[in-house]
Amino acid sequence: MKLALGLPKGSLEKSTIELFRKAGVHIHVGQRAYYPSSDDDELDLVLMRPQEMPRYVEQGILDAGITGYDWTVENRARVERICELEYSKATRRKCRWVLAVSEGSRFKKAEDLQGKRIATELVDTTKRFFKKKRIAVEVEFSWGATEVKPPRLVDAIVDITETGSSLKANKLRIIDEVLETSTILIANKEAWKNVWKKRKLQNIEMLLRGTLDAENYVGLKCNCEENVLQKILGILPALHNPTVSYLSDSGWLAVETIIRTRDAKHIIPQLKIAGASGIVEYPVNKIIP
Repeated sequence: MKLALGLPKGSLEKSTIELFRKAGVHIHVGQRAYYPSSDDDELDLVLMRPQEMPRYVEQGILDAGITGYDWTVENRARVERICELEYSKATRRKCRWVLAVSEGSRFKKAEDLQGKRIATELVDTTKRFFKKKRIAVEVEFSWGATEVKPPRLVDAIVDITETGSSLKANKLRIIDEVLETSTILIANKEAWKNVWKKRKLQNIEMLLRGTLDAENYVGLKCNCEENVLQKILGILPALHNPTVSYLSDSGWLAVETIIRTRDAKHIIPQLKIAGASGIVEYPVNKIIP
C-alpha cells in the first residue's frame, strides 16, 4: 500500500524537501518534476501548487498534502487537519494576509474602503471578510505582483506577508488583518479512516514535528569530578534530568543533556567556571516527546 502525498510546489518547495531530508526521507526531484521519488517506498509523491492541494485532498485524488491553512479556508475544503508545521520559506513565524493601502492614502481602516476596488489572490476569503463587516467593495483576482498595484490600479490589496519587508519596500501600510496562516498537514477524511494510512500519516507527523522542534535545541555533554556534580547540575536546564554516568577514571563523571540553542552561549562558560571539562556541544536531529 502507498500513501499519495502532495508536496507544495513554489516558494515552500525547497524548505519542504529539506525538512523531509532532516526527518530521514530523501526526496529527489528529477526530470518528472511534478512526480518526485524518495527512499520511502510507501510514499507516492506529487508536487503541486498549495492553492490547489486542499481540493485534490478533499476529492480523494490525494490521501494527504502539505499546504497552507489559508488555501484550505479559501477552498472551503472539508479535510482532516492533522497538524501545524511551523515553517515557511524564510522564517518559522506565521504569515498573515493583510489589508494594505499606499502610505499616502486617506484610508485608515477597512470601513474607509466602502465602494472601492481590492486586488488579491485570496478572493473568496477576502469577500467573506468584507461581507462580515458589511462593507461593499469590489474584489478582483490578482495574477501576481499584487503589492505594486495601489494606488494607481486598485485602492487596496489583501496580500500575504511574512516579514513585512515587501510591503514596506512598495510603500504600503497595513490597516487590518484578514487571516493568519501557517503550513499544515491535511488528509482526506476517508484516508484518515484507513488504519494503515492513518498510522503512516501519524509517523510522518511525528518525524516532521520532531525535526522542527530539534532546531531549537542542542545536545551538551561534559566531564566533571564527583565533588562538583551538584554545582554542574544546578547550571543545566534540561528537557528531563541530565544523564550522569561514571567514567573509568575514579571520581570522574560524564554529564549529558539537551538545552535550548539560545542558552548554550551562557551555560558553557558557567560550566567551565564550575569545574567542567571536555565540554562538547552537538546538533540534535529530532526531539520526540
